[in-house]
Amino acid sequence: MFSLELSGLTPQQFLATYWQKKPTVIRQGFKDFQDPITADELAGLACDETVESRLVYKKAGEWQAEFGPFESYEHLGEREWTLVVQAVDHWLPQVAALAEPFNFIPSWRKDDLMMSFSAPGGGVGPHIDLYDVFIIQGTGKRQWRVGERGAHSEFAAHEALLHVEDFEPIIDVVLLPGDILYIPPGFPHDGKALEAALSYSVGFRTNSGYELIEGLADYLGEHCLAKDLMTDAGRLMTLRPGEISAQDYDLIKQHLLKMINDDELFSRFTGEFLSQAKHELDIAPQDDEGYSREEVIGLLQQGTMLHRLGGLRCLYLASGLSQGRFYIDGDEKQLPSEMKAVIQLLCDHSSVSAELLLPWIEQEAFLEFLIEQLNAGYWYFDGA
Repeated sequence: MFSLELSGLTPQQFLATYWQKKPTVIRQGFKDFQDPITADELAGLACDETVESRLVYKKAGEWQAEFGPFESYEHLGEREWTLVVQAVDHWLPQVAALAEPFNFIPSWRKDDLMMSFSAPGGGVGPHIDLYDVFIIQGTGKRQWRVGERGAHSEFAAHEALLHVEDFEPIIDVVLLPGDILYIPPGFPHDGKALEAALSYSVGFRTNSGYELIEGLADYLGEHCLAKDLMTDAGRLMTLRPGEISAQDYDLIKQHLLKMINDDELFSRFTGEFLSQAKHELDIAPQDDEGYSREEVIGLLQQGTMLHRLGGLRCLYLASGLSQGRFYIDGDEKQLPSEMKAVIQLLCDHSSVSAELLLPWIEQEAFLEFLIEQLNAGYWYFDGA
């Protein structure tokens, strides 16, 4: 397990001082840091067609980008190129463990853990992100420059690379293994490897108003909801048929707000929408027979740890928890209300000990749910 030190701050003090406000360097956030995988293993992962990856480099002074899978890297030479692999935490549990110390930020905010390998001089160019990110330095050294948030001019250095014009740095630092750079949204930054280097970026993202409205529209359509028409009985005659009156404007607005103010509808949308995986999951469902009741009970009695699939989102709302309602990968789930403690256990922790689960397998509804989830490939036992 990785242990996080926030420069002497508690997580709450860090959030109050820096979160969404200003960037900062956390020296030796992970002391005695050891990379969970090697650069060769990362390169091998990028050979898989189901994994999202890209190469960024310069050719004749111009920025270039290629998208994986990749069969070889020999053509790139020994300098000035970078391999970026998204959602490594979805594929490799040992990398996913690196994101666990940041669980003082809720799971619905987490995007993924991205990894990069850069040859000396390599980077992806100066850019601005629209999410919070903790950049953890692994093997090697990388210089980072971070500018002030403001009105910066962006341009397409390549059709796949949006860069920002040069900026005056407020942070100019070399990160060593175990150091962390936190950058809130909107701050321009540029990293360049001083030697062959691995980096890990734990990103936290929110949704735009457009994304929320689009998601709500999809949810309403999928569930055949909000089909009631606006009504305007008692309407008065108008002398200006081309006008949308203040009364009609308010009628339309209130009709839309009625859906959002419906807590039952909006809470279920929120749970389903936010629990959808952000990247493809490495789901490996069991064969036709799957786990039997006896096997599951036996494994737990033997003390076998239960793990959640990397990247799987399992969330609950306080308002729905009292009814035993929670959400897994965009689907609503229901258990008896008296099982809310085990719902919290599964949603709050990516790994759960057999000791904590054993008391619950006496409950038929929970045992059936656990077997169903194991056979679907959403959870797995240690060693499986």
